[in-house]
Amino acid sequence: MSAESKKANNFIRNLIEENIANGQQQGKVVTRFPPEPNGYLHIGHAKSICLNFGIAETFGGDCTLRFDDTNPEKESQEYIDAITRDVKWLGCEWAGEVRYASDYFDTIYAAAVELIEKGLAYVCALTADEMAEYRGSLTSPGRNSPHRDRPVAENLTLFQEMRDGKHEGGALVLRAKIDMASPNINLRDPILYRIRYASHHQTGDKWCIYPMYDFTHPISDAMEGITHSLCTLEFEDHRPLYDWVINNISVPCKPRQIEFARLNLNYTITSKRKLKRLVDEGHVESWDDPRMPTISGMRRRGFTPASIRQFCDMVGVSKAGGTVDVGMLEHAIREDLNARAPRAMCVMRPLKVTLTNYPEGQAETLTLPVHPQDPEMGTREVPWTQTLYIDREDFVEEPPRKWKRLAPDQAVRLRGGYVMTCREIIRDDRGEIVELRCEYDPATLGVNPEGYKPNGVIHWVSATDSIDADVYLYDRLFNEENPDNDKDVDFATHINPESLQITQNARVEKSLATPLTDIPYQFEREGYFFFDAARSEGGRPVFNRTVTLRDSWAKGGK
Repeated sequence: MSAESKKANNFIRNLIEENIANGQQQGKVVTRFPPEPNGYLHIGHAKSICLNFGIAETFGGDCTLRFDDTNPEKESQEYIDAITRDVKWLGCEWAGEVRYASDYFDTIYAAAVELIEKGLAYVCALTADEMAEYRGSLTSPGRNSPHRDRPVAENLTLFQEMRDGKHEGGALVLRAKIDMASPNINLRDPILYRIRYASHHQTGDKWCIYPMYDFTHPISDAMEGITHSLCTLEFEDHRPLYDWVINNISVPCKPRQIEFARLNLNYTITSKRKLKRLVDEGHVESWDDPRMPTISGMRRRGFTPASIRQFCDMVGVSKAGGTVDVGMLEHAIREDLNARAPRAMCVMRPLKVTLTNYPEGQAETLTLPVHPQDPEMGTREVPWTQTLYIDREDFVEEPPRKWKRLAPDQAVRLRGGYVMTCREIIRDDRGEIVELRCEYDPATLGVNPEGYKPNGVIHWVSATDSIDADVYLYDRLFNEENPDNDKDVDFATHINPESLQITQNARVEKSLATPLTDIPYQFEREGYFFFDAARSEGGRPVFNRTVTLRDSWAKGGK
């Protein structure tokens, strides 16, 4: 983790500092990042990753990576591999080996037996509908299950039979015996174990009963010596159950659960279930589609680890919920890339230009900076030839007032090159403009022309010494600020039909035939673009637009 993950104070860091000062916290601070392997990580997880690993680093402690793998029917090795890859890519190093809640299944089972022996758990045969009826509501207490007072010996026998596969799935569950009248519904005898005949990606067919997340999590934390179990606010009402489990079984330590506000972005969905639906229904190509808010999708789009960490620092950590402007995320990547991205030229919509006074067959090499504000990044060579390409949008026949690009009998400077003036327009049989014939001023390389002033500066490439490329212009996936806000409207109806526009046969500098693969380029006057290695295999290079150059958030959002 880099230093920016530790910069800002937050209430959790302040609390730990106080605990260390007053002696409540002794020994190493240990946190954990505990994803469920049932989908890919998204930008909301990035906040949790930065917080957990950042807190551990701040206090010289450890952070473990543990998969809470208690629901094998929805989990897969694909998700485990993707999550591990994403955490590494963000720059995080976990303590020891990757852990799994399933590593502790024997311990968790023993804890359940301990609760039964203490009269604090029982086997219940109510159906799911009956259990919901008995549970009561937010305004009325629940009722005790008719099986709540089974003898301990009978409960132990039935629980063993559950483990031995002697009962059908859903026939029996193990429940904690807490308080059916509690105002906190999570304490109304919650389920601890259920029967599931499903092969597990780590344990195979050893188990046909699996512990619930709320039972597994505190025990796993305790087994790993976690001191601070940091989770989002939706688990605040689960904390009394977390503490109840820890206080009623034999554990090596007693972790403390602390909640913080989750990250919500406008124009974005972060529900893994709904992200999976986008993939399954073909609204996007895959989990790593560059329009997805998944870390793998953002990586493929061109976001950098530093920009995501910086964004998480900008958002901060608090107890107050709210929605963050996605423009802040876009600002973070612009800030990072503006300082570090190498420059290049890409003509999206090529229009041929012939320099009538430049010798045919001649070429010269112009030297341009890789980054105009960072000389240490070096220079790049760009060929200048008689035929060039400019962007069609940089030319109009009847220029509007204050036009700063090319027009008939007007001059522009070509970026890093000479000044040229348009003298003639060539059209095809349909009247479409197919070529401009221009004159260049050989005395204007690096100096201003005498006697006239160019309209502006436009980008270009050599027609003979550039290469074809495809450019994927990505925009926000949803055109509604809160796509999931209206429960009566399917969020998928808010998908932006223009979230992807493909520009084929663009032209890029010849050096981009072997592009960088670890950071996007700034295509001058266009935006930031990242080489898509997967799409480019065996064909022309493909570049994904990471973000445009314009930063509205920096101007008004702050």
